[in-house]
Amino acid sequence: MMSLKLDSVLTREGQRTGKGKGHTMLTGVTDGFFCCLLGTPPNAVRPLESVESSDGYTFVEVKPGRVLRVKHACPAPIPSPPPPPPEDNPGVKTGLVRCQRRITVYRNGRLVVENLGRAPRADLQGRSGSGDPPGSLEVELAEPAGGDTRATPGSGRRRRPRRPKRTIHIDCEQRITSCKGAQADVVLFFIHGVGGSLAIWKEQLDFFVRLGYEVVAPDLAGHGASSAPQVAAAYTFYALAEDMRAIFTRYAKKRNVLIGHSYGVSFCTFLAHEYPDLVHKVIMINGGGPTALEPSLCSIFNMPTCVLHCLSPCLAWSFLKAGFARQGAKEKQLLKEGNAFNVSSFVLRAMMSGQYWPEGDEVYHAELTVPVLLVHGMHDKFVPVEEDQRMAEILLLAFLKLIEEGSHMVMLECPETVNTLLHEFLLWEPEPEAEPKLEPKSKPQPLQLQSDPAPGEEK
Repeated sequence: MMSLKLDSVLTREGQRTGKGKGHTMLTGVTDGFFCCLLGTPPNAVRPLESVESSDGYTFVEVKPGRVLRVKHACPAPIPSPPPPPPEDNPGVKTGLVRCQRRITVYRNGRLVVENLGRAPRADLQGRSGSGDPPGSLEVELAEPAGGDTRATPGSGRRRRPRRPKRTIHIDCEQRITSCKGAQADVVLFFIHGVGGSLAIWKEQLDFFVRLGYEVVAPDLAGHGASSAPQVAAAYTFYALAEDMRAIFTRYAKKRNVLIGHSYGVSFCTFLAHEYPDLVHKVIMINGGGPTALEPSLCSIFNMPTCVLHCLSPCLAWSFLKAGFARQGAKEKQLLKEGNAFNVSSFVLRAMMSGQYWPEGDEVYHAELTVPVLLVHGMHDKFVPVEEDQRMAEILLLAFLKLIEEGSHMVMLECPETVNTLLHEFLLWEPEPEAEPKLEPKSKPQPLQLQSDPAPGEEK
């Protein structure tokens, strides 16, 4: 059965084009006639690709009865100048990065990440944090099940080297280029988190559309104007991730940039891991650390739906206190316009209890080779800064930016700062590296002349 939201869109479009109830009745008679001829039941569900609404949004049916609202803006592409021919810059590899990393997982829960290659240096103005990952990183994934059996100093016993549970070798080349506006092969995807909608990206969407970028911003199921199934299984991480996969494969081009906020960062990570050849860059805004998702057993969202409905005003007030650095009239208006926490109690409860993703652990994030920009608002009370710092350590090509005056909803609080930072990262590309030239052995070495020592210096 088609969703009520999609039916309302079709009704509005029919009224706008002059096709009202008479047209609907005629369509029903026609369907019945073809049903008798073809033997197709009139209630059969047919896949619907998309429906354009009069207000510029697209309603995409990702699966029968599951419809998502999508904001898709595609400015006319401007032909970009062709790259210089190889003969003009021989020996120079533009934007080419060699990703070399060894990830070792031990049975006692220890993780060792070794960076074997040289990471590119970022040149982002006002950047906080370093783009150079440490050469070796050791992480304790979990407590050993049987305790620590290592020999203590002075015991006389010789410590046996532990055998790794598995070892992952990464050795590939990534071509990272500048993503400029109006380039026909660049698409920006914006994914919001729990309780929000695509409206939280309004400032970013308007900004990048003006610069000529093609943008895609969906409403998650149960959020904004998307359909809201009354089944808890519709809001698990895997169900929502498949929705984002459908949207991504529908609009993706050659170079795609994923931009996520909070819970939306997990879907960006999922897509970057699934489509490494299509995801060019990733931007994570207040996304948290590289840990597997698991719902909390002591969360307030485990209460019955009727109780959460009564507590809705308190939840909205708590979100205002924790999600914004200030709680003035401007922030309240932003909260209202951004539709944050403007979802039903059932959807909110199902979303929080469905955050189960055991695969998204440190190893999963350490395998990513795409460049990542981490943006963190220092007043965020939902995500501590230590979690984003940990994420920057685990990722291979990560750059962390701290915004002092921002909080969890930093894209609403500091839109100019966020837009500038995102644009700089889109335009960033590694410095070209010249290949070392092999000199022939027969070539005579230049004569090294020793200068006279300075006064008072021994020869």
